[in-house]
Amino acid sequence: MTQKDKARKRTAMLKELRKQHQETIKRAQRLLKAYNESKEIYKAIDSNPRTVPEVAEIVGMPTHQVLWYLTAMKKYDDVVEEGMSGGYVLYKKAEA
Repeated sequence: MTQKDKARKRTAMLKELRKQHQETIKRAQRLLKAYNESKEIYKAIDSNPRTVPEVAEIVGMPTHQVLWYLTAMKKYDDVVEEGMSGGYVLYKKAEA
């Protein structure tokens, strides 16, 4: 069996595996996307406390989604409230 034949066989096997595990791959991609989104939110509130609309504008996400992330982060003490700005709560990264 030549190297080319081995490569073709491996490619076919990988294609079949992707087909069989399509749902697992989609779930992993969703989790990775959520992880990357939360990292962007951390970056947005790293230097200055910000409101939900400010963070949403910086990271390019809907405000309801940013609020969901910040609420979860607050629950696990990753984010703290730092007063108010207008009618909005200011969020900042918790001290380590």
